[in-house]
Amino acid sequence: MKSRVVLSHRERRDKHNYTQIETMERKPFDVETTEDHKPYSSVDGGGSDSVDSFEDEQKKLVYRGWKVMPFIIGNETFEKIGIIGTLSNLLVYLTSVFNLQSVTAATIINAFSGTINFGTFLAAFLCDTYFGRYKTLSVAVIACFLGSLVILLTAAVPGLHPIPCGTQSSCQGPSEGQIAFLLMGLALLVVGAGGIRPCNLAFGADQFNPKSESGKKGINSFFNWYFFTFTFAQIISLTLVVYIQSNVSWTIGLSIPVGLMFLACVIFFAGHKLYVKVKASGSPLAGIGHVIAAAIKKRGLKPVKQPWIDLYNHIPPNYANSTLKYTDQLRFLDKAAIMTPEDKLNSDGTASDPWKLCTMQKVEEVKCILRVIPIWFACAIYYLAISMQMTYPVFQALQSDRLLGSGGFKIPAATYVVFLMSGMTVFIIIYDRVLVPSLKRVTGLDTGITLLQRIGAGIFFAVLSLLVSGFIEERRRTFALTRPTLGSEPRTGEISSMSAMWLIPQLVLAGVAEAFAAIGQMEFYYKQFPENMKSFAGSIFYVGGGVSSYLASFLISTVHRTTEHSPTGNWLAEDLNKAKLDYFYFMLTGLMFVNFLYFLLMARWYRYKGTHDEVSYVVDTVDEETKQQDKNSV
Repeated sequence: MKSRVVLSHRERRDKHNYTQIETMERKPFDVETTEDHKPYSSVDGGGSDSVDSFEDEQKKLVYRGWKVMPFIIGNETFEKIGIIGTLSNLLVYLTSVFNLQSVTAATIINAFSGTINFGTFLAAFLCDTYFGRYKTLSVAVIACFLGSLVILLTAAVPGLHPIPCGTQSSCQGPSEGQIAFLLMGLALLVVGAGGIRPCNLAFGADQFNPKSESGKKGINSFFNWYFFTFTFAQIISLTLVVYIQSNVSWTIGLSIPVGLMFLACVIFFAGHKLYVKVKASGSPLAGIGHVIAAAIKKRGLKPVKQPWIDLYNHIPPNYANSTLKYTDQLRFLDKAAIMTPEDKLNSDGTASDPWKLCTMQKVEEVKCILRVIPIWFACAIYYLAISMQMTYPVFQALQSDRLLGSGGFKIPAATYVVFLMSGMTVFIIIYDRVLVPSLKRVTGLDTGITLLQRIGAGIFFAVLSLLVSGFIEERRRTFALTRPTLGSEPRTGEISSMSAMWLIPQLVLAGVAEAFAAIGQMEFYYKQFPENMKSFAGSIFYVGGGVSSYLASFLISTVHRTTEHSPTGNWLAEDLNKAKLDYFYFMLTGLMFVNFLYFLLMARWYRYKGTHDEVSYVVDTVDEETKQQDKNSV
């Protein structure tokens, strides 16, 4: 039987990339059932775990959708407020309670953030390979609660932190035992946050039926609610919680996150019997290894003339991932799917040795992942700008006028980062309600612009944010050196008379950058990765942030060490009035601009993942055209 395989519109335009004809023979594949592809498990109490087929198991599922969202979104909200409330003011906590220098504290924070983000990759591997998302989240929320409790104890128990420094210029640092106890709390938070970040978004989406129209709409709405709760949690943490920590009591301020994390645990486990729980489907990394190993072993083979026909491509009927079209990028991997006389097949049509022969489908899935890597690298460098906007503006605010009005109310330094989140939140609304409809009329795209264009716009605004940061810091330091100051900040220096409100533009620009790039990245990875790697898609987003955090730590320590004895002075001195922080910002601006150019080059090379389902409407159109041509010829 003949079936039509029709090229997409993009394939029609890229004639230099595709030479295949539009009508071809395609042989049906043998049916295969494997243990490696068990996409779903039944709901607790909903039946046996052993099922005869994928369809039987789907019938046993009960997708409760929005009925279980109070448990998931409630847990997400309280968990985010709790963990962000613990971490958002940690920079000030380390310098004011643990008496660490600002450079040391910033380095610890960046290294800690990077470790959390890298931990998401390990958590995603364990989740997809062994435990599934529900079990991974169960361990993670408990670890977050215990970690926040340990951090609270470092403030509440006098013996677990150094003697208060007060207004002294030199202070006693923490002991080895105090540092060890603090690091234990941070390690628990690494386990907790590292497990939650790659799994919670996908776990919420699991509760909706992806095959129904209402389920698809529910998934899209859940994404919106996810980012809303994330932003809402940061705003609450950076205002109310930070104010209590800085102006009332560290013990009371850190007790709030502990209580909220406990409440998050209770809410999450209350929905235990209602959740749809996705089974671990085996390590997707093994498939990547198979393709790369097979391609290397067969590197001496000549390429086939028609790879979309000649390559081995046995696909089981219940395969978890969507079937992909052949692409002519990264063609050296195609050799993994070239069948030689030495390659043997099992009775069901599968390769007897997957390390020597892989399907074209597996090869295309690996191509999807490899194509994403250059984009991911550019996004990792982009987050360097966001990392800096989450740390050094706090130090800038400490040496700026933070008084609000004439009432004597002083805004906590860490609270200024809320303008980054507010800028992100407001611009998301503007983007969805104003820009997308306007751009849709111009581009014809439902999303207004492509995902890569959205990410690129975010990188551009990050460059602007750093550039403005340099000019604002130059103004702040000039005020401190040429005009009367407002007293001095302990262990730093004189307080500039420049209002800290001047920091808002750079933070708002960073928020706009996040509205473009962060959400664009999350959607980009989620859509471009194979379906059995959704947890990895979530983790790679955070791993990019981890790379930027480590890079930020490296840059801070390197610049501090290099400029410490330079004639122009230390760029990152403890007293920002004696530092050259604006030079540091301008250096980062140059780095970000080069990264922006690199991103544009990689985005031009990139090709979006395409499936056979996406061109079904083209098949119908061509069939109608063929019928009309036959009628005219008659």
